[in-house]
Amino acid sequence: MWSVKVVGLGVVALSLSLELLVRFLRRLRPGRILNEVLFFPSDLACVEHLFSPSSPRSCLCSLPHGVETSFSRLLRHILSATSSLDLCVFAFSNMDLCRAILALHSKGVIIRVVTDKDYAAITGSQIGILRKSGICVRCGVGSVYMHHKFVVVDHRLLVTGSLNWTLTAVQSNMENILITEEPQLVQPFIKEFHRLWVHSDPARYLHSSDQKPAQSELRREL
Repeated sequence: MWSVKVVGLGVVALSLSLELLVRFLRRLRPGRILNEVLFFPSDLACVEHLFSPSSPRSCLCSLPHGVETSFSRLLRHILSATSSLDLCVFAFSNMDLCRAILALHSKGVIIRVVTDKDYAAITGSQIGILRKSGICVRCGVGSVYMHHKFVVVDHRLLVTGSLNWTLTAVQSNMENILITEEPQLVQPFIKEFHRLWVHSDPARYLHSSDQKPAQSELRREL
């Protein structure tokens, strides 16, 4: 009887030891879960090879080629999407980032965008281009700015930080971006995007008799 209990305790101890060993090895191998920080402004370099990997030498622009920068790293992570991309961004006027979103859309990646209603309509905004391509875009409602800047790629990868998707932010501002696959960090952003997506659904306001001021405003945005 005691031998059975001893064996049982030994099995439990062994399983706990293995779990601790696995956790220790994961810490020694952080590459298994991606964690990366990027700082801006980014160095200027050609990013054409990211859009046309089969012909990396076809670009004749004067920018340096084959140079990895903060911006090229950001583009790589965005373009890594294979099934879905949820984008929540305050200002979006960077044409290369727009090109990346359109490239994913053409491959069948499901893309959803939440943005600020005022900045969606400013000169240079790429939001109209996204909408014309068939990408679903919703604008934050209410009197406060939709000031988030984050992306969730394939429900597994989070890209977040101070960076707006503008040329000025990428090339001129001191900005930061955190890129992580840590589930405990990714999941809250998935929930926040879902909350904003539902909250900014035009149907909630267009069919509500007590939201007439917001109704006319949303019609102008849509």
